[in-house]
Amino acid sequence: MRKYRKWLWFTVIFLFTSLQAGITDFKTIEASKEAYDAKAYAKSAALLSGLETQSPQKEYNIGNAYYKAKKYDAAIKAYEKAEGIDESRRQHNLGNSYFRKKAWDKAIEHYEKALKIKEDKDTRFNLELAKKMKKKQEEKKKQQQKQQNKKNDQKKKENKKQQDQKKQNQKKQQEQNKQNKEQNKKQDQQKKQDRNKNQNRQKQNEQKKKKDQKQQKKQDKKGKENQNKKGDKKESDSKKEKQKPEEKKGEKASAGVQKQKHMSKEEKLKAQELKRLLKKMGQKKTPTMIYQMGNSKKAKRSEDAKPW
Repeated sequence: MRKYRKWLWFTVIFLFTSLQAGITDFKTIEASKEAYDAKAYAKSAALLSGLETQSPQKEYNIGNAYYKAKKYDAAIKAYEKAEGIDESRRQHNLGNSYFRKKAWDKAIEHYEKALKIKEDKDTRFNLELAKKMKKKQEEKKKQQQKQQNKKNDQKKKENKKQQDQKKQNQKKQQEQNKQNKEQNKKQDQQKKQDRNKNQNRQKQNEQKKKKDQKQQKKQDKKGKENQNKKGDKKESDSKKEKQKPEEKKGEKASAGVQKQKHMSKEEKLKAQELKRLLKKMGQKKTPTMIYQMGNSKKAKRSEDAKPW
């Protein structure tokens, strides 16, 4: 950017001649000029602002002092109040103040106003420079926006990736929970089966135990019975030994029975006749003598038989 337009300090003479400034104002103006020359721009602007005299030249010089002090907002306010001086210069300096603030649109606006009033190579140069700076700023903004968009897209992608990962983790967790649930279910079923097996095994053991106890009781009973039988057998054997003669008699009697079974028809008839006679005899008095039945021949009396 090329130089701003200075206002000649002969305005001091103008102030004295046109406004009839006092000796105090003159001293203030001189002090302000000295401060300006010493690059104490803020002091120079403050001294000029303390003057009671109001004029466009004073505001313009205050604007120049603030501009050199890099207080561009204060300079703009002073330049705006300096209407009545060379308008092309005022607009040029307003453009410069906005240029320093990087307010490119306002700078371009005031440069164009100055050029409409008067063509000037410095103003034209500053205008083109302001346009380039604006374009550069716009490109920078675009680049920044592009980078920001890229960052936003990257952030969106990362967020999407995180969300996908989160969903995937949730899905894995759900599958894991399902597997754990199924595993727990299988374990519960296995425990139930094992419990049922144990119960069945225990029941079988109890049944077997009962059965063994029952068989043991039977065996004990059988053993006891065998012992009793052995005792009875010994007793019966001892009785048999005592009753052998009687048994022999019984055997003889049974032999007689067997013999009777083998009797002939004639003998059976004789036996029936004997039975009939015995029955009849039971109804009458028993005869003093009974003849032996069962033999057709009369028994011969022995000559030695006695009559009794």
